[in-house]
Amino acid sequence: AAAPEAWPRPHPGEGAAAAQAGARRPPLEPGSPRGCGYGLQEPSLYTIKAVFILDNDGRRLLAKYYDDTFPSMKEQMVFEKNVFNKTSRTESEIAFFGGMTIVYKNSIDLFLYVVGSSYENELMLMSVLTCLFESLNHMLRKNVEKRWLLENMDGAFLVLDEIVDGGVILESDPQQVIQKVNFRADDGSLTEQSVAQVLQSAKEQIKWSLLK
Repeated sequence: AAAPEAWPRPHPGEGAAAAQAGARRPPLEPGSPRGCGYGLQEPSLYTIKAVFILDNDGRRLLAKYYDDTFPSMKEQMVFEKNVFNKTSRTESEIAFFGGMTIVYKNSIDLFLYVVGSSYENELMLMSVLTCLFESLNHMLRKNVEKRWLLENMDGAFLVLDEIVDGGVILESDPQQVIQKVNFRADDGSLTEQSVAQVLQSAKEQIKWSLLK
């Protein structure tokens, strides 16, 4: 089921923003000027179609698709291979392919991609890509490469989930992303610790009951 919308979606191409911005800002009245500090801060849903990271042979390491443009795994893999073939030998950071806008970045033996509609604002897509890279750069201690990504895949998915949720951009500030990921990780470790304490306590109770 589609996510509920607080008000009608803006016309395609009017930019996109964090979901938080959508909660704070009133909808534009029909015919309102696009100025007044809105611009890129204007809310729109489902901005991002996909985010994926490939190795330098074009093989998938991490991928999330947010709509049904490529409903099957096979279609997604074919798309990724085609995008890789089109972009891996170019110095550009943006490509237009199959009616979509794709921004990308190469880091050592990785290629990071963010995919949006053909009418989507490239700067907004690039802000997601930059945030993803900078967040991974921090998490992987400046080693944004295949070996370290594979060893920290859970963290990489957490990072991505803090930036994009269901195709909606939530965050484009890498410091905020890292803070939230660390908070969630701390939460997880506390939970594990609590479970361990409960188990230990249960073992001790059983031991004492056997001794009685």
